[in-house]
Amino acid sequence: MNPSDIKILVVEDSKTQALHLKHDLLKSGFKVTLAFNAAEALETLEHEPFDIVISDVIMPGMSGFDLCKTIKANPKFNDVSIILLTALQEPEDIVKGLGSGADNFIIKPYNLDILLNRIEYILANKKIRESNGPELKFEVMFAGQRYSIASQQMQIIDLLLSTYETILYKNRELERINRELKEALNTINQLQGMLPICSNCHKIRDDDGYWHRVEEYIEKHSDVTFTHSLCPECLNKLYPEYAAKINAKKQKKE
Repeated sequence: MNPSDIKILVVEDSKTQALHLKHDLLKSGFKVTLAFNAAEALETLEHEPFDIVISDVIMPGMSGFDLCKTIKANPKFNDVSIILLTALQEPEDIVKGLGSGADNFIIKPYNLDILLNRIEYILANKKIRESNGPELKFEVMFAGQRYSIASQQMQIIDLLLSTYETILYKNRELERINRELKEALNTINQLQGMLPICSNCHKIRDDDGYWHRVEEYIEKHSDVTFTHSLCPECLNKLYPEYAAKINAKKQKKE
């Protein structure tokens, strides 16, 4: 299906985040409309058909969970798929997502590639969900609370798969961050401990047995860049006349 044929309604109370998401989706070829709360979203749906609703969960007034329940309860919106976009990461939120009848679940800040994959997955499996049979209704106890769930089998599977994919992505991100931290720590540790230094010329010996000037070694093993100058003692020793002029100027100023 061509992205230009797909209409997406983004429901997000933060105008900055809404515009950012709209920009990403427009760039990918979709038609996008914005609503800044649930009431505005429902009114927009009454006047215009949409293929997908991407809704934030935490919003003033009606939450994204309640908006999802309202849309799913209305036979007029049977063809609308819903992706919940939220910063929440508690296990209870997944159960609430199931209870609301959501089709997919993405953690904020979202990864655009994952979001586009979810949209593509929903569109590709739309016909399968339409012939998925009657709605299942049941109750579950989770974390000390009772939740009522009314959803089709395919919707439940889709939501659980999307949650699993999100967990995998988060784990990969944590692994990447840990790897970068270890590399940074190794870099820091290179300048710790005891370094062999020549007592005469003050060159430093590296792990391979080669000798380097101090500034050359430090520049190689850190982000430091040296600028050269002369200390007062060396200036007096190497350029006594120039040093005398500088000292005379200092004395006049004092």
